[in-house]
Amino acid sequence: MPSAKFSDTSKSQENNLQISSKFCRFGPLAVIAGLLTGCLDFNAMAQEVPPAYIEPGYALRFYPGDEDTRLGWVHLTSGNYGLAEQHYRRAVEATRQNGSAWIGLAASYDRLGRFDLADLAYRRAIRLEGENYIILNNRGYSYLLRGDVRRAGRLLERAMLLAPGDPTIANNIVVMDAGLAYFHGFRP
Repeated sequence: MPSAKFSDTSKSQENNLQISSKFCRFGPLAVIAGLLTGCLDFNAMAQEVPPAYIEPGYALRFYPGDEDTRLGWVHLTSGNYGLAEQHYRRAVEATRQNGSAWIGLAASYDRLGRFDLADLAYRRAIRLEGENYIILNNRGYSYLLRGDVRRAGRLLERAMLLAPGDPTIANNIVVMDAGLAYFHGFRP
């Protein structure tokens, strides 16, 4: 006859098997029910947040090349001028009316030393956006890169009149005033 200790152990094993088999049957359902309850709570929370309000007369301009414009900016600011040029070129090929892409394309061409193409891109940007302070500043910087201090000065002064407190324009004027020695031998 088995001892009492052994029989208690076998009973507890049977109980464990019964509990685990019940869990196997109902456990996945319990997990799914918990997930669904969580989703319902999430949906209720999402419905409490009011949607963004946009004025009825306001229409954003979205262009097919917007992602390329964004990537062009990322590459331009990180110094990858060749990749910036590729993305900006794709953006302007997708939509010719994308003025910011033309400005970025011109800046990329400046940094690559392709001033002939930069001039064409600046002309197109001016036709679309007008001679705003951003374009005047960028063109002024372009002429600084070329070593044409006189033309750069005229453009930067016009940009400063349109945006008197802009730090980028002020910095370009300081660089220009420092003289051509700063750019001597400099090629992007």
